[in-house]
Amino acid sequence: METTRKIFPELFFVGGNDRRLALFESNFPIPRGVSYNSYLLMDEKTVLLDTADAALGARYFDNVEQVLNGRPLDYLVIHHMEPDHAALISELLRRHPGVKIIGNKKTFTLLEQFYGLAPDGSAIVVGEGDTISFGKHSLTFYMAPMVHWPEAMVSYDPVSKALFSADAFGTFGALDGAVFADEVGFDAHWLEDARRYYTNICGKYGAQVQALLKKAAALDIALICPLHGPVWRRKLDYFIGLYDKWSTYTPEDREVAVFYGSMYNNTLNAVEVLCAMLVEKGVRVKAYDVASVHVSELVSEAFRVSHLVLAAPTYNNGLYPQMASLLHDMKALNIQKRTVAVIENGSWAPQAGKLMTEALAGMKEMTVLPERVTIKSALKSAQRAELQAMADAIAASIQS
Repeated sequence: METTRKIFPELFFVGGNDRRLALFESNFPIPRGVSYNSYLLMDEKTVLLDTADAALGARYFDNVEQVLNGRPLDYLVIHHMEPDHAALISELLRRHPGVKIIGNKKTFTLLEQFYGLAPDGSAIVVGEGDTISFGKHSLTFYMAPMVHWPEAMVSYDPVSKALFSADAFGTFGALDGAVFADEVGFDAHWLEDARRYYTNICGKYGAQVQALLKKAAALDIALICPLHGPVWRRKLDYFIGLYDKWSTYTPEDREVAVFYGSMYNNTLNAVEVLCAMLVEKGVRVKAYDVASVHVSELVSEAFRVSHLVLAAPTYNNGLYPQMASLLHDMKALNIQKRTVAVIENGSWAPQAGKLMTEALAGMKEMTVLPERVTIKSALKSAQRAELQAMADAIAASIQS
C-alpha cells in the first residue's frame, strides 16, 4: 500500500525507507536505517525528481502511481546518479516509456555506464543556470560537482522557494512517518546522524560544499528537499549554518575527544587519568576506543570538537592498526584546524608517538602540543606530573 506525504500543494514525497540495510555504501553502519527521498511535482506537466534504491521496489512505484492517479509521467529529473537514487530508472522507463529525462552531461555518461541507457531523443541536457518551466512551477539548475559525485546538481523552484539539494543536507536514519525536520525532534534524535552523514560522505569536499552554499545564498530558500532524511521548512539557517561550519572545518564545540587503543588497559589507564584531570579543570571530554567504535563515528566527533587526544601503543614496530585506520580516514576526509595531544606506549621501542605525529603533519593546520607522554609498558606514579602538564596545556588552549 502506498505511503506518500504532501510537501506543498503540487509536490509529494514518494520515497521510502530501508530499515534492513546494515551498512550504507557497504561501509557505514546505519542502525536506524536510511530514507531514499523522491518527489513528484503535479503541475501542468508531471515531474519526478529522482527515483530510489532498488530495495524499495514495488512500494516505490505504488507511491508514484497513486500520486499520478492515471496521468502520464512527463519528466524525470536526475540530480544525482548514485544507485541508491537511480536504481529504479530502468523500471520507470519501462512503465513510462514516453518520459523525458533531465540531467547534465555527466548525468547521461553515468546513466549509460551504470544501466546501459542512452535516452537520445528523450534526453534534455541542462547546464548552470538553465531553467525549465512545467506550468506554474519551474526549476533552475545549478551544478554541485563533488557534493559528493562529479555529476551532482541541485535545482530551485522560485514559486515554492524549494531547493532540491541532492545529497547535500542529507541525513542517515529512516523516517518514522514524518517527513519534515520539525516533526522528528532533530537535535535530540537526528543531529549525530546528520553530522556523521556529512563528515563521512561530503567531509573531504569542504571547498565544493562552500561553493554550493554561495550559490544557495543568492536564492530565497524556504524549503530544502534532500535525497536522504527529513525535509527542512523551518529553521533553515540553523542547518545551513552547520553545513557552513562543517565545510570550513570549524569546530562546533570547544571540547576534547580522546581516541585511544589499548591492548592490556595500560594505555587506557593513562587516558582515564588524563580525562579526570581535564574534567577537574572544567573541560568537557569524551573517550572512544578506536578498536570498538566505528571509524565513521570517530571522524564525526573529530569534526565536532576543537581538541583531540590520540593515545595508542606501538604494534609490530608500527602504529596500533585501528589508530592507523582512523588517521588515514581523517586525512582522506580533510580534517584540519584541530589541536592534538599525543600519548604513546611501547615496551621496548616506542614508535606510536612519532608515527601519529607524522600522520598529523600530513593534515592541514593541525597544532600538535609539545607535551607528549611516553609510557613504557605501564603508567608509573611519577608520570602523573607529565599527564597533568598535558591536561594544563589542553585546558589553556581550550580556554584561550
